[in-house]
Amino acid sequence: MTLKPFLEANRIEAGCDEVGRGCLAGPVVAAAVILPQDYSNRWINDSKKLGKRQREDLIEEIKGKSLAWKIAEASVEEIDRINILNASFLAMTRAVQGLSILPQHLLIDGNRFKSKLTLPYTCVIKGDGKFASIAAASILAKVHRDQFMEKLAEEFPHYGWERNAGYPTKAHRTGIEEHGDCIWHRKSFRLLSSQMKMEL
Repeated sequence: MTLKPFLEANRIEAGCDEVGRGCLAGPVVAAAVILPQDYSNRWINDSKKLGKRQREDLIEEIKGKSLAWKIAEASVEEIDRINILNASFLAMTRAVQGLSILPQHLLIDGNRFKSKLTLPYTCVIKGDGKFASIAAASILAKVHRDQFMEKLAEEFPHYGWERNAGYPTKAHRTGIEEHGDCIWHRKSFRLLSSQMKMEL
């Protein structure tokens, strides 16, 4: 199924999405993408519905065919200071600000958005499965973040980040219990589940 190319014709729309909100470690990463209105690719879809190889194969396609794209982050320190929701908004804001073309409208994945940007926007629930620009943003953000966490795993091998990207898997939480947390963990998050604590 080919996703919708735009919400409204004849305006410059940037699709925005983020990844990593539910992780215990690492930054939250966002991307913004402006695609040509006549762009069509049936493989562009919600990054969660694509395999790792599929996502990686689409990276150069998206970067090459988009009118503009940008990937941005909010750090672990920012997440702990302003909370993960606001950090997600901050990362998306930075991605939009980094675009080489000023969009006229933003398509935001999710049900809410807050930003110092003055651009009009539309929130689209499950937008990465509806609009090509949001899906493209989700792919860029996920591949970037996954590769970042894989690189971190070489220095911090106890948590399985090369497999779980920082999400709260059993292996990740076991690694925290056995080796403690590290500088990349979000201290404001519950790093060990209450169930694990009861079992220990």
